[in-house]
Amino acid sequence: MTRMTETNPYSFEHGAFDITVFSDGFIMLPDQIILPDTPAEDRPAILGRIGGDATAAPFQVNIPLIRIGKDLILVDNGSGTRFQDTAGRLAGNLKAAGIDPEAITKVIFTHVHPDHSGATVNPDGTLLYPNADYYVSEAEWAFWTDKDFEIHMPEALHGFARGAQRDLNAVRDRLTLVKPGDDIVSGMQAVSTRGHTPGHISLELRGRDNLLITGDAATSNVVFFEHPDWHFGFDTEPEIALANRKMVLDRAAGEKLKLLGYHWAYPGVGYAERQGTTYRFSAAD
Repeated sequence: MTRMTETNPYSFEHGAFDITVFSDGFIMLPDQIILPDTPAEDRPAILGRIGGDATAAPFQVNIPLIRIGKDLILVDNGSGTRFQDTAGRLAGNLKAAGIDPEAITKVIFTHVHPDHSGATVNPDGTLLYPNADYYVSEAEWAFWTDKDFEIHMPEALHGFARGAQRDLNAVRDRLTLVKPGDDIVSGMQAVSTRGHTPGHISLELRGRDNLLITGDAATSNVVFFEHPDWHFGFDTEPEIALANRKMVLDRAAGEKLKLLGYHWAYPGVGYAERQGTTYRFSAAD
């Protein structure tokens, strides 16, 4: 196994799947988003533990590329040029590894936030992965494509909705809507982890010990493992997100599931271990 530099991805096998985690860089999030339940005076110490300063912290962006049979599958595609300058590195890192964008056969969206789908369309309007089929949950599609989103959504989500509609409509003729429980390929099943968005899904891959690709079901492998009762500021349905995060961590610890988190310390692969009523993240070897 290999670990991090931006051009030295982390690879492992899981059952029939060959998985390589590529970095898309990182995004900076402010303290009030990461720690909305935490008194302001207690925030700097926590942010410091995850590499931040007194007011913000970096969140890595870990994107798995999965090879099975003739398929080459990306789970989310990163920010492209549409979020923060510190992100959008995926395409360059794939190129450095000798992977042609035209070789990608499937792109699966855990959800359609700009740091997960912003690379769908190039600045010139073409698709970055022109030969791929795309997958998103039915509930995610229904939420973001609401033509009356400016009436039904809070103003803070209007920009996200415009971006989601851009990305989803660009691939509409090659988009498959999935439901929790559907297999996307043999051995890869969509799992509902609603809350961060109303249609957020994770992906469970069958193997000796199953692997759960969690997307943003838990956005920090420190903060939300150690404090599973704390909210996260970007969760659209906060209480549902919190309940589903606890469900994921409880199940992962009980079943010894391997986990892969989108914003966890690179490469984001490891296990949840119970510590009383909280959890500890243990990185995979």
